[in-house]
Amino acid sequence: MPRKSPYAINLSQDERRELQRRATSYTLPYFQVTRAKMVLLASQGLSNSLIAQRLDTRREVVSLWRKRFFEHRLDGLEELPRPGRPRAFPP
Repeated sequence: MPRKSPYAINLSQDERRELQRRATSYTLPYFQVTRAKMVLLASQGLSNSLIAQRLDTRREVVSLWRKRFFEHRLDGLEELPRPGRPRAFPP
């Protein structure tokens, strides 16, 4: 049975424009592009399973970013500070 997310995404014009810019960028890191695509597909009413299938990722990952965007909007798509010692080498 398909699952329906309780986090319905409705975008403003500014949010949609920013997400489309991120989703089509060649210079942003891959994870930012993917997160933008997830939210754009979620705003079209697609299920987490279908989004995960289209973007070749797991449903749980899509669910996480949909929820973070729903709660914090564009700021929710940014990286959270990681605990522990900082990296010794750049990514």
